Amino acid sequence: MKKAKFFAAGSVVLAALALTACGGNSSTSSKKELNWEESAEIPTMDLSKATDSASFTQLINTMEGLYRAKSDGSQEKALATSETVSKDGKTYTFTLRKSKWNDGTPVTAKDFVYSWRRTVDPKTASQYAYLFEGIKNAMDIQNGKKKPETLGIKAVGDYKLVVTLDRRISYFNNLMAFASFFPQQEKAVKKYGSKYGTASKYMAYNGPYVMTGWTGSNLSWKLKKNQNYWDKKNVKLDAVNYSVQKTPSTAYNLYQSNKLDAVSLDAEQSKQLKSVKGYTLYPRGTTFYIQFNQAKNKYLKNANIRKALSLAVNRKNLIKVLGGSNTVSKTLTPAKLTKYNGEDYINLVSKSDEVYIDYNKAEAQKYLKKGMKELGISKLNLKLLSDDTDGAKKSTEAMQSSIQETLPQVTITTQNLPFKTRLARTDAGNFDMVVTAWGADFNDPISFLELMTTTNSQNGGKWSNSQYDNLIKASKTTGSDKERFNDLAKAEGVLLKDVGVSPLYSSTSAWIVRPNIKNLINLRDHWDFKYASVN
Repeated sequence: MKKAKFFAAGSVVLAALALTACGGNSSTSSKKELNWEESAEIPTMDLSKATDSASFTQLINTMEGLYRAKSDGSQEKALATSETVSKDGKTYTFTLRKSKWNDGTPVTAKDFVYSWRRTVDPKTASQYAYLFEGIKNAMDIQNGKKKPETLGIKAVGDYKLVVTLDRRISYFNNLMAFASFFPQQEKAVKKYGSKYGTASKYMAYNGPYVMTGWTGSNLSWKLKKNQNYWDKKNVKLDAVNYSVQKTPSTAYNLYQSNKLDAVSLDAEQSKQLKSVKGYTLYPRGTTFYIQFNQAKNKYLKNANIRKALSLAVNRKNLIKVLGGSNTVSKTLTPAKLTKYNGEDYINLVSKSDEVYIDYNKAEAQKYLKKGMKELGISKLNLKLLSDDTDGAKKSTEAMQSSIQETLPQVTITTQNLPFKTRLARTDAGNFDMVVTAWGADFNDPISFLELMTTTNSQNGGKWSNSQYDNLIKASKTTGSDKERFNDLAKAEGVLLKDVGVSPLYSSTSAWIVRPNIKNLINLRDHWDFKYASVN
């Protein structure tokens, strides 16, 4: 997600509308087309620069890499027909199938080499380049010490790809199903230049579908079956017609009038429509949390202030406002994401490190008083940034009320902006506090914990802790799974105890999908339409 990726906060919220508990199988779309909704604008289709859920959903349907992710989180072969791994786990050799770009030209091993080099090149400024750490020379390239051409990937002819690692990466195949590792057509990137990925026509596609009608800012587009896709015989749909719907009541009305074939439900809808055919809950593998901007706000650099603010958020009340099946998060890594020895990973995190999550008015006031004394202030004014969806607005309003009632010396001003704008502000560090979310790119805690290392591009709050960085580094270099998970759990404890971020809640998406739609894949809230059909 995740994964990876930012999500438009609060897709599950209270809404004031009258509902009728009905749901049909009919739709105005033809049997080979679907009408679908997205909750936010697409920021980019450049897979070297994408970081968000909206973009990645489109990329997994229009592009393809060595593997495709399956609904259970495992992988199936895509462009790779075989894989061999050296005994030390450091060299992977992939044989590629013959496939084509949508313009009919071959997809070759060189397209992978070009794509990976482009992503790790500092000139590209990819926020996901850190995922390439462990591939030979990747970090030296990102730090400007070596050239992109030295990256540990090479093409042996047109259909053999060899990847060399600095160390064994236990989740390497998970990465190969993630869009940041897909190929890119060099001809298209160079032809379109700065326009590449900014509109549907400035792209080359090699996946099940091609995108049409997206201008870069509009709120509707189409995915059309790619006639040059290698496995087109298994693609049953002719098209998926997308529209952005930010208001749950509007989206549901469109569903009832057969103008949408599926709809994401808010809390009130979810309560009333649980018995309707097609009602389904999908785990998101996502944690919503607060980032504190410690680089631009000296008050938030104070750990006691952060502790006070975290303790002042009544998360139980927050999830009541949000409704649905949200649960309070006490860790950044969501529950049920990863198992180790048959046990949920988050159980490895010490409970004594989760002390600033549960609402506690007395403790919040104590830490605020201590922090203000250290800073020499008596009042504090902060802005709380989030998206402009109904859910995000309800979320920030609830948090504003909770903090101000608990800590009268603190004034919270809410800022709710369109997803693309909010994302840009977060990336630029133009905020005090931001309610954001991260969805798992793959089923491993490192997908979350690596975000908060000192130099990670997703660490918008610029929290920095050498002990944390060292533990994350150690988790990547050990050959023992036991040591690795212990290092990750200790690191997560350091993050929580210093309130580097403040986890809020994890969510499950409630949808109604017309029962005559079959073989849909929802992977951590990303829809994959490759095998979808309408009966």
